[in-house]
Amino acid sequence: MAIKYEVTRSGITFGTALAIAISWSENHSILWAIIHGIFSWLYVIYYALFK
Repeated sequence: MAIKYEVTRSGITFGTALAIAISWSENHSILWAIIHGIFSWLYVIYYALFK
């Protein structure tokens, strides 16, 4: 069970970092990067589908 928890926690962290990196490269705004980091995987999926 500990392994599953670690994988899930790492996935959330990676999603947040990815969302922030994409947001910064597109908008160059710290505020938008923070907002997109909060939504993390939702923003990454949105970006992949619609950009």
